[in-house]
Amino acid sequence: MKALVFEGRDLHLQDVPIPTPGRHEALIRVLYAGICNTDIEILKGYMNFQGIIGHEFVGVVEKCPYPDLVGKTVVGEINISCGKCEFCLKGMKNHCPNRSVLGIKDKNGAMAEYVTLPIANLHVLPPKISHLEGVFVEPLAAACEILEQIDIQPEYRVLLVGDGKLAQLIAQVLRHHTQNLTVVGKHRNKLKLMEEHGIRTVLLENLDFPPKYFHMVVEATGNPSGLDIALQYIRPRGFLVLKSTYYGEHPFNPAQIVIDELNVIGSRCGPFPRAISLLEHREVMVESLISGIFPLEQWKLAFQKAQAPNALKIILQISE
Repeated sequence: MKALVFEGRDLHLQDVPIPTPGRHEALIRVLYAGICNTDIEILKGYMNFQGIIGHEFVGVVEKCPYPDLVGKTVVGEINISCGKCEFCLKGMKNHCPNRSVLGIKDKNGAMAEYVTLPIANLHVLPPKISHLEGVFVEPLAAACEILEQIDIQPEYRVLLVGDGKLAQLIAQVLRHHTQNLTVVGKHRNKLKLMEEHGIRTVLLENLDFPPKYFHMVVEATGNPSGLDIALQYIRPRGFLVLKSTYYGEHPFNPAQIVIDELNVIGSRCGPFPRAISLLEHREVMVESLISGIFPLEQWKLAFQKAQAPNALKIILQISE
């Protein structure tokens, strides 16, 4: 099969053997795979990952111990846990210390014609959700994780810092849970997409709220500078939600967190059923977030486009 393999510091398309599913795994023919900021950071050295990249995908089950699942269109959770440790037994499988992570840590990913995943990680895509929409289930689930972590009160003023791929999904999720959401970003065209959903936006250069104004700030820029903005506007004892993961270090002084008694919450992978429900009931719309679809053979152009300032989601078409 053809696969996008990251080796050393080089990403290339090559022929590799079709993976053999384990006892409790399914073999999935990948239809589409999305390019995530994490994939781009991996190419810079994030997580020191080597192998087939990609973790946002839609595919069709071709082999599986359960016949009813064969032929179904599925999406998959990316954390593969041991199921036996203290964290797994407490329902915290995404924090299993023995886990592998699809296309990110010790597990070949989905930018390939075939991928394997445990059956327990798979979710059948409802007919109302298109294949292209299904690519967004994984990042949308990550956006939904915020709701699992914080009970947003009616009086909370909420600031979302960022206007990129993940921020677009977070904004659409949060708008159903607060009337006091403001999004700050650098790109007029991206902010306009949020405004079409009734979301209040402001360009970074025009941001003029008083310091320490917001009860809750979500940082989703994918850039170290986003944290500086977030810390400027969060109230004492406010909730600071960190969504960005990137390669490299950020000089950080925790004094403000201590002095203002901030609640700092790392937020990563989230609930797939909730994300699927939002897409199925058209409560989150993603078609306008697709900036381009490229065949796997045009992966170089696709990754180039994915890193353009005005681009949102770039999708690779792996098979028909």
